[in-house]
Amino acid sequence: MSLLVVGSIAYDTIETPTARRENVLGGSAPFFSYAAGFFCPAQMVGVVGADWLPQYTEMFQKHGVDTAGIEIVPDGKTFRWSGKYHKNMNDRDTLETHLNVLGTFQPKLPEDYRRAQFVFLANCAPSTCLAALEQVQGADLVVADTMDLWISTTRSDLDTLLKRIDGLIINDSEAKMLTGEINTVTAARKVLTMGPKFVIVKKGEHGAMFVSEYELYVVPAFPVEDVVDPTGAGDSFAGGLMGYIASKQGNLDDETIKTALVYGTIVASFGIEGFSFDRYKEISRADIDARREAFRKITAF
Repeated sequence: MSLLVVGSIAYDTIETPTARRENVLGGSAPFFSYAAGFFCPAQMVGVVGADWLPQYTEMFQKHGVDTAGIEIVPDGKTFRWSGKYHKNMNDRDTLETHLNVLGTFQPKLPEDYRRAQFVFLANCAPSTCLAALEQVQGADLVVADTMDLWISTTRSDLDTLLKRIDGLIINDSEAKMLTGEINTVTAARKVLTMGPKFVIVKKGEHGAMFVSEYELYVVPAFPVEDVVDPTGAGDSFAGGLMGYIASKQGNLDDETIKTALVYGTIVASFGIEGFSFDRYKEISRADIDARREAFRKITAF
C-alpha cells in the first residue's frame, strides 16, 4: 500500500506555562508522516528552505517515510510559527507566522507518488490541496484536514475541495464555523451534504467522533496527566488513523474504523508528552499497542 501526505513543514517556537522551545520541527506533514510510519510506509510532500536540517531527512527515512517529495528552495527560508499556550494547555495564542517558502508552494509530486492508494491533504491552503489532487491518479481514499483560516478566507476553494474528497477531519469549533450550526453532531451531518462521505470531528481532550450517513462512533481521549506540548496532536491523530486504515488496505468496515480512531488517539497521546518529536523518537509500535490495550480496559463496560 502507499500513503501520501501533502502539507506544511515548519520550525516552531513554542511557549507553555512551564517551558519554552525555539525552532523545533513542526508542521502538519511531518507530524502526520511520523505517526503514520508506525503502521505503514508514508510519502511526504512539502517545501522547506536552505535552513532545512539534513538530520530531519535522515530521521524520517529511518522511520519508513519517503522524503523524495520534500522540495528544498536553496535561497528560501522554511515556514516559521510561534505560539504560547494558556495554562489549560487547550487554548493558545499565535504570536508570529512567517509563511516564507510555504507562501508560494506549488506541490510537485514525484511520479510514483501519483499512484498513491491513500491520500491525506493536511492543513494547507485548499488551492494547494487541489493542485496536489490533480496529480493523483485514482486514489482509493482521499481525506483532508482544514482550519478556521481557510474557512474564512478561501471558502470557494474549500467548497470545491470538499466535493473531491472522501473524508474530512476537522475540530468541533471549525465544524460549527463551516456549517453555521451550534450542535457538533448536526454540524458534522451538514458537512456530509457538502461532499465528504464521512467526517471525523476532533474534540481535543474529549476525544473524537466519526459520522457518516449511517454510522456514528465516539472515542474518548487517552487520559494523559503530564501534557508537555499539544502542538501537532491533531495531525498525529490523523496520521495514526490513516496509517492504520492504509495497513488494512483501506477497509472501512465498522471494526477497522473504530480501531483506527483508537490508534489515532493513542499515537497523539504519546506526542503531547514531549516537545516536537521528542517523545515519538522514544517509542515503538509495541508501546503503542500496549497503551491501546490499557485504553481498551479503561473504556470497556
